[in-house]
Amino acid sequence: MNKTALSLAIVAMIPTLANAQEEGDVLDFYGKANVTFQSADEDDGSVTDVQSNASRLGVKGEIALTDGIKGIYRMEYQVDMDGDADDTFSQRNIYAGLEGGFGQVIAGKFDTPLKVAQKKVDLFNDLEGDIKSLITSSDNREEDALQYTTPSFAGFKASAAYISNKDEVIGYEILGQDDNGDVILGDEITRDNGVSVSVAYDNNGVYMAYAIDQDVEGQDVDVQRFVAQYNIGPVQVGALFEDQEDGAGENTDGWMGSVAYKIEQWTLKAQYGQSDIKKEDGETYSLGVDYKFNSAAKVFGFYTDETADGDYDRNYAGIGAEYKF
Repeated sequence: MNKTALSLAIVAMIPTLANAQEEGDVLDFYGKANVTFQSADEDDGSVTDVQSNASRLGVKGEIALTDGIKGIYRMEYQVDMDGDADDTFSQRNIYAGLEGGFGQVIAGKFDTPLKVAQKKVDLFNDLEGDIKSLITSSDNREEDALQYTTPSFAGFKASAAYISNKDEVIGYEILGQDDNGDVILGDEITRDNGVSVSVAYDNNGVYMAYAIDQDVEGQDVDVQRFVAQYNIGPVQVGALFEDQEDGAGENTDGWMGSVAYKIEQWTLKAQYGQSDIKKEDGETYSLGVDYKFNSAAKVFGFYTDETADGDYDRNYAGIGAEYKF
């Protein structure tokens, strides 16, 4: 069964699962449709098209096991709404685990603690101005992962994920050369298992987080991320700084800042950042405006400009709609 057929089968099973719930169990079917009509001016010229921005369908729930302990699960798929992708559905966060007074344990494929630590500092998440476009390489969603998250203590919470990379071959042992001068290869060299850890404080409109990755983005790649966000009345300001050290000991870093201002149903947004992590002398800024009809529906517009060394110069402008259910 191919991925698309399997995903459709899972979606078709959701009503059956809902009817099979025991008393006290919870099952939520949810989703988001985010589509933009936009113009992109890139290296190969300008093009106007429709983009599906991480639109998704999912099911999540909890099952009462004993007093104070419940089983939890999530199966979430990204949906290609513009028809550009080979597969209509692709995996996002998919996991199962336990939750109780001890905290939460999950296993599967999901966003790393370092990625989650950004909270809502990135105001253009899933759009062209997303920080993964130019600021960072470490917004990862990893498979074969096991994660523990503590309960919240006075606003403090910590998460630690172990990521198995046992199947990823990064090279071979070199045993020498044969009589013809050809290299003789030995056993496979696999990538070290990865670790992602975050500690965050979230209370009274103040959010701060520190996170690290080891061997998640790549072999011997260490990443540190600092995040701060502050909400006061209609204003939200945020900042993110990231440092990356590769296996050769070379350090690169990046940062970004954002501000949002709400006026009744309108939200004005601005974001600026610089980074050498993905491209040397990378620089990006985005401007946007949202109009929110209610908690489930909004329309928006945005403009993003990106530059870097090597004649890298791109800009994007678009309008779109987002619906949540």
